[in-house]
Amino acid sequence: MWVLCIGALVVISITHWVYRWRNPKCNGKLPPGSMGWPLLGETLQFFTPYTSSDIPPFIKKRMERYGPIFRTNLVGRPVIVSTDPDLNYFVFQQEGNLFHSSYPDTFTEIFGRQNVGNLHGVLYKYLKNIVLHLFGPESLKNMIPEIEQAALRRLQQWSSEDTTELKDASASMIFDLTAKKLISYDSKNCLEKNLRENFVAFIQGLISFPVDIPGTAYHKCLQGRKNAMRMLVNLLQERREKPRKQPIDFFDHVLEELKKEGTILTEEIFLDLMFVLLFASFETTSLAMTLAIKLLSDHPLVLKKLTEEHEMILNQRENADSGLTWKEYKSMTFTFQIINETVRLANIVPAVFRKAIREVQFKGHTIPAGWAVMLCPPAVHLNPQKYDDPVAFNPWRWEGMELRSASKHFMAFGGGMRFCVGTDFAKVQMAVFLHCLVTKYRFEAVRGGNIVRTPGLQFPDGFHIQVLEKDTSIRKQHTTPDT
Repeated sequence: MWVLCIGALVVISITHWVYRWRNPKCNGKLPPGSMGWPLLGETLQFFTPYTSSDIPPFIKKRMERYGPIFRTNLVGRPVIVSTDPDLNYFVFQQEGNLFHSSYPDTFTEIFGRQNVGNLHGVLYKYLKNIVLHLFGPESLKNMIPEIEQAALRRLQQWSSEDTTELKDASASMIFDLTAKKLISYDSKNCLEKNLRENFVAFIQGLISFPVDIPGTAYHKCLQGRKNAMRMLVNLLQERREKPRKQPIDFFDHVLEELKKEGTILTEEIFLDLMFVLLFASFETTSLAMTLAIKLLSDHPLVLKKLTEEHEMILNQRENADSGLTWKEYKSMTFTFQIINETVRLANIVPAVFRKAIREVQFKGHTIPAGWAVMLCPPAVHLNPQKYDDPVAFNPWRWEGMELRSASKHFMAFGGGMRFCVGTDFAKVQMAVFLHCLVTKYRFEAVRGGNIVRTPGLQFPDGFHIQVLEKDTSIRKQHTTPDT
């Protein structure tokens, strides 16, 4: 008899636990939705790969069933998912008041517990100002010649090869440039010749299912972080033992901040900042650059219009071979339209996470304190009520629109006080590269280019192109003054 009683108690306990899992406590009215299986939630469905260019199936299916705001559970964490532009805007504007940046524990393990995404208030603003020292407009003005020369060197190299896998090649180009600015890294002369490989391993696991078992992508991701962090720790020790008379790179600049008496910067924050910058500075931009070239290869009229804009820049110079200027960069209107349209379709960051500091009421729904809020950029960028034929590549849709800011309907670079500080740096790199490519070279797609999202953007087969030099003699004759 007692066995039956114990069994009944176990069944009742499990049933109650499952009920409470599926029906969380709330002082008001939770958004509709499903919490999925106990412990797992709907994590497996969220990470299911898909190949369409439309809103992620996981999100779209629930939008159709529950509306633009719904609840779920991911990696054991209750989440309110927002595909509502008004709620997204509200969350961004209430940063530090009702919400703050908060990513799942698995992201924290990868990026570091003191990474800039987990910092708030005065400390976050302090770090943001430090980063702007490198990525702000004044610094970028001086970096344009360096970015142009880096692009020209790589394009010349690629033109001597039968084919170039663009995603990896562009990532290598951008990494070498930014790692030099950040830590004076030189892949040819540095003992850490395979530094980028650690970040490649890191990237492959970043958007994988978080199971830390040898052989899994997530485990390799964590190993990549350990290797990269070991290099940064060694570099910090080396710079302390052999200090430079004046800062040469960004690492030196931040190290000076770390040495100041009474600084709020710690060694852990410093190292996590350098790690995040090394990753973010090349991976997202190389993905966007690869997609832009693929889209241009698929849309010759867009490529023709882009080429005309950049040929016009050369034709207006006294010397067509003189270097690109900041004024010329700022004049690239159609180029910026292409960049905006590319990142709108790319949705490289498929989710933006915040956490409710206190209970929030919005449009009749209650967001409980402590719950995560996941803003969904793809649902905003592919909304047919805002964008006509939303999955089509149409740079002309941006004519007459603001191209350099965030809005309720465009959040590719975030929004609010956490608007990405590297936005201008990414746009400069893309615009300068496109300028060099279309004025001096032509390209042909060879193979690959297929896209898979898991939910982040990937090119599983790469995107292989052939780069060929243009005959620029005609243009030179056209721009040479009559004698």
